[in-house]
Amino acid sequence: MDILREARERLEEEAQRIEVELRVKLPKEISAAMSHGDLSENAEYHAAKDRQSTLQARMGQIQKRLADLSRIDVSGIPADRVGLGSEVTVENLDTGETVSYTLVIPEVADGKRNFISIAAPVGKALLNRKVGDTVTVSIPKGTYEFEVRKFITIFGKGFE
Repeated sequence: MDILREARERLEEEAQRIEVELRVKLPKEISAAMSHGDLSENAEYHAAKDRQSTLQARMGQIQKRLADLSRIDVSGIPADRVGLGSEVTVENLDTGETVSYTLVIPEVADGKRNFISIAAPVGKALLNRKVGDTVTVSIPKGTYEFEVRKFITIFGKGFE
């Protein structure tokens, strides 16, 4: 599935950037700060050590998320309802406007591409829906009522 590959690639790229900072940049900064003497009042040293700790924690999160992604079983995604990877066309029942979203995992969510996370309010509301279903979504901008007009699953099955 393309969205899983894209998420893995993004996480791996971030991990590589962090690795370079942890292995190359930060040791130089820490060494330079240590050469200034007393570490107890050395702001540069403490800032670099804090940054190192933050990056190590983020690296742990990335490794966990990559492991989680490797366990996603696409065969468990419904073939007859909206699920991860589905492209869904909805109609805003207040305005009559239609919009299409692709439901994705959080790492690849992108409003400019209408890639909506399944963890976001709109994504959660659309999961497991069928054509004709109406959903009410509350987001910071207000409450919207959508009707599912059509969708295509990751398996290429279309429903109208």
